[in-house]
Amino acid sequence: MTQPRDCTLVLLTLNEIDGLRLLWDRIPVDRFARTLAVDGGSTDGTREFLAERGIPVADQSIRGRGVAFRVAADATDTDRLVFYSPDGNEDPADIERLDDLLLSGARLAIASRFARGSQNEEQDALRPRARVNQALTWIANRLFNTGPYVTDTINGFRALRRADLLELDTTVKRFPIEYQISIRAMARGWPIGEVATIEDQRAGGESKALSWPVGKDHLKVLLTELPHARPLGARPLGDHP
Repeated sequence: MTQPRDCTLVLLTLNEIDGLRLLWDRIPVDRFARTLAVDGGSTDGTREFLAERGIPVADQSIRGRGVAFRVAADATDTDRLVFYSPDGNEDPADIERLDDLLLSGARLAIASRFARGSQNEEQDALRPRARVNQALTWIANRLFNTGPYVTDTINGFRALRRADLLELDTTVKRFPIEYQISIRAMARGWPIGEVATIEDQRAGGESKALSWPVGKDHLKVLLTELPHARPLGARPLGDHP
């Protein structure tokens, strides 16, 4: 029998019953030493669904993905963490691939919606959020990165070591936690790995990310991190794919 990975699969949930019902049989919970749900106050049966399957649920006293990342780090002691939102967007097939990147030497692994071979729900030219995401990613690469170009600094489907997450000393409470993690990893010169992911449509309900407030919050993170920017031209930036 294959040994479970020394890794916690973190399910980030807030009223995700539709996605859980749709995806559960494809989520490789048996391949991980531990699966933990961090829940922001679900009322749609999400918590009961997880409890019936023996998945412990950690409560958030304060809502927000940034808070959820830190709750997960405090609630587990495995070497590595993979963060997955079972809302239908994220492909369960990439969960183990992200952990494999960490095992291969990456200190941050990201499921990229913009790498060659990827597909995302925002690729329609009439939906501008992808363009904003790509612009924020370009800025982060230009100001903080000296390694190979990272194609998606914002996607929350990612993995890193628990000790590294704690070392980053994140402060963001809501969605831009991913952007702060990416920027701080870049500023430290950490190797960052990506897998091209196929993003599907949400299984039900509305996205928790409202475009204008979330975009504004990303800009705040960018301004906060500017003191850690590297001198332009200090080292060559890897080519944009």
